[in-house]
Amino acid sequence: MKPAQHPTALRTAQLLRDAGIDVAVVEFEQTTRTSAEAAAAIGCTVAEIAKSVVFRGRDSGLAIVVVASGANRVDEARVAAAVGEPLARADADFVRSATGYAIGGVAPIGYPGTVKLVLDEDLRRFETVWAAAGTPFSVFALTPAQLQEVTAAMWATVRQEARARS
Repeated sequence: MKPAQHPTALRTAQLLRDAGIDVAVVEFEQTTRTSAEAAAAIGCTVAEIAKSVVFRGRDSGLAIVVVASGANRVDEARVAAAVGEPLARADADFVRSATGYAIGGVAPIGYPGTVKLVLDEDLRRFETVWAAAGTPFSVFALTPAQLQEVTAAMWATVRQEARARS
């Protein structure tokens, strides 16, 4: 782990400072693209990773960014209910154009345009969570309260419940 040097990670660090949140953005030699990779690099549980899952609003065409616990599968029906519109899949080109980031490095802040943002209620059980800082090698830690403060997003239950086996 070393201090961030990539321009996108540095921009994320500046956005956090501008919002009054003084946290360190760090980079790793190994990728932190997936929740499992990030948790292994950081030394935390997968559940403490605040992963960004991006959908496209079927009606609005806006990016819908769900910042979810890395241990959770996102329930699309719950997210659709939370944002008030059905969801569509977002391909890599849509994710980059709507968020300014590539898949595997989508930060919860710093989007070039309007997005709908939802925070996974399950993240609130942790003292600290780790989010991507704009690249597949950079992350930052913050409290769930700071995450809500910097995003101004709503908390919602987005976890897909385990299906009972018959």
